[in-house]
Amino acid sequence: MQLRKLLALAILVLLGTTMHAQISVNNTLTPADMVNALIGPGVTVSNISFTGQGVQAGSFDGSMSNIGLDNGIIISSGTILDIVPPNQPTTGTFGQPGDPDLLTIAQSVLSNPAAASISATADAAYLEFDFVPVGDSVEFNFVFASEEYQTYINTSFNDAFGFFISGPGFAGPYASPAAFTMGAENLAFVPGTTDPITISTIHPGLNPAFYIDDPVGATQSFNGFTTPMKIEFQVVCGMTYHFKFAVADCQDDFLDTGVFLEGGSFSSDAVSVAVTTVSGDTAVYEGCTFADFIFSRPDTSDTLIINYSLSGTGQEGTDFAALTNPVTFLPGQDTIILTLNPIADGLIEPGESVTITAFTISPCGDTIISSGTVWIFDEPDMYIDESDTIIYCADDSVLVTAFAGGGFSPYLYSWTGSTSTTSQAYVAGSLSGPVEYYVTATDGCGYSVTDTVTVTLNQTLAIDNVSSLPSSTCTPTGSVNAVTSGETGVAIYNWTGPGLGGGSSASLDWQNVSPGWYYFTVTDNICVETDSIEIVADPTPISSFTGSPISGCAPLSVNFANSSINGTSYEWNFDGTIVNAPTMASQTHVFTTSGLVQLVAFDDGGCSDTTTISISVTPCGCTDPAAENYNPLASIDDGSCIYAQPTVVCPNIFTPNDDNLNDVFKLDVTNAIDVEFTILNRWGNVMYETSGLAPFWNGETPSGAPAEDGTYFVNYTVTGIDGTTQITGHGFVQLVAGDK
Repeated sequence: MQLRKLLALAILVLLGTTMHAQISVNNTLTPADMVNALIGPGVTVSNISFTGQGVQAGSFDGSMSNIGLDNGIIISSGTILDIVPPNQPTTGTFGQPGDPDLLTIAQSVLSNPAAASISATADAAYLEFDFVPVGDSVEFNFVFASEEYQTYINTSFNDAFGFFISGPGFAGPYASPAAFTMGAENLAFVPGTTDPITISTIHPGLNPAFYIDDPVGATQSFNGFTTPMKIEFQVVCGMTYHFKFAVADCQDDFLDTGVFLEGGSFSSDAVSVAVTTVSGDTAVYEGCTFADFIFSRPDTSDTLIINYSLSGTGQEGTDFAALTNPVTFLPGQDTIILTLNPIADGLIEPGESVTITAFTISPCGDTIISSGTVWIFDEPDMYIDESDTIIYCADDSVLVTAFAGGGFSPYLYSWTGSTSTTSQAYVAGSLSGPVEYYVTATDGCGYSVTDTVTVTLNQTLAIDNVSSLPSSTCTPTGSVNAVTSGETGVAIYNWTGPGLGGGSSASLDWQNVSPGWYYFTVTDNICVETDSIEIVADPTPISSFTGSPISGCAPLSVNFANSSINGTSYEWNFDGTIVNAPTMASQTHVFTTSGLVQLVAFDDGGCSDTTTISISVTPCGCTDPAAENYNPLASIDDGSCIYAQPTVVCPNIFTPNDDNLNDVFKLDVTNAIDVEFTILNRWGNVMYETSGLAPFWNGETPSGAPAEDGTYFVNYTVTGIDGTTQITGHGFVQLVAGDK
């Protein structure tokens, strides 16, 4: 038992901080109040009693909860206050007796293997009354809920409840008052079965269609509950019956169980008439609101035609639109609404009443009368609540308020001296005397009312002007100044703001302060006036420059153009060489190696900004190793290469006789990359032509035969090593072969 309590308390600690109350309860009702809240049409009650602690029963508003019933009464084995989150129904321990009938019910649940071990009940609470129905059946709606779900399903902690009926046609094993000698029957069964309703007969594993799991309990604190259910039973009209709603803990008195009973649902066959209006009372207004006459009946099995009569001072068709008569309920229909729409006739007249009276005949032949009344008025009694105040100190504008009531929201306001359409407005101030401002409030129906708001000012102290000078962002150079008048007595002045790191100044002026908002207050013997002004920040310098060119051969002369803004002086750093410049004049610097150039722009307040660019300098020269002035350190050819001039010598004899001495003809050349020559005989025929670095002629004809001895003509072209210089010329060569 102690372990079970500790477990429940642990759950309470874990869940309590996440719950938000949606259901509300009231445990101050008398037993008669509770029964009156439960009883609907067609039933009269007497002999009302309640057994249990006062906190075990009361009313509830479930319209914002998840239990499925909007309102009604609740009876619990613990305090009903604990069903409101973040409370938990785990503390309802009263040490009071149980109920033997509920013990019998708990022990009779055959699906519970622990039923035989249930030996006691505790903390029983039950509401009892006698009733007389007008019809031949009675019904009511309920929800069963328990903190025992789901941990203690099919255990001995099987909290029980019952609905016990005694009277004509009922006989049972349960206790009943002395006047009802046949005993009582329990009506709380699982639909379609003879199993009593407990946590062990309705849960996820058994009859799950009737179960709703609620482990967090966000809108009410029971861990689980049933769907809304209806109990309907047959009676004899006009006879007296006794009813008992009862609930109790089983085997302990700790975790609680409760029964929610829907308000107005305990009813018999009769038609009721209720009235609803926009204002929530019985008043409607011409041209604005309407009233609903709500006809309802509990028995929807067949067609029912209800005739009603109209009475009162209001005339149908003149004061309100015609209504349908009779009212016809079709099978399955339990509610019909007739809407009364008042007619705006523009006449000033007293309130007019309209009463609808419905007549039905009970199965006993009795006439049952139900009625509802509505009053029609020309317009609501609207009013405006406002305050007339004396203001000794005010700014240029004064906040005034007025709140309308008695009409229909929303309200639209109209003010003299202001464009506001709300209940508050700023109106112009005055240095002295009372000023009246008119306010008109118009409600949602177009009705309006006008009132005045009086503002009385008695003020001479004024702040005539506040001014400021800008400040540097880096050094406090700003200032603020105020001009006042109308001081009474010795005035106290005070500036507050960022200041020199934040602070204040007790004077009209404050010098050498930072940018930001500054607030000025002047206090005399009567009033306090305030104003504010901003010290803006001077624009900070932005460094910017360009160089031309920014890359090239050493030595590289670069011109730098200063395009900075908001600067007053400048510092150039040419790769370590510092130049201070008071103006934005261009600078020129010669670079022999690559480096960085930095420009710092300053203003007079100590602010600065820096920009850096890179200058790329490359060694240049002749990069051709074949040139006379080849520079192995140069990485870019600057076109300065100098090449040796080619030379040509044309031999005048050769002897192609295979003695390995002077066997071929070739030109003697220097400083050349290509040699071309053509051999012609004395008749001008081409004997041989060739080209290359060292071309030669072996003395053969184009056909491969040895050429005849004799003199041959030579044309040649020699290209120098620079690839462009050429030497052309001609000569003669004597071929002497002799015998090979």
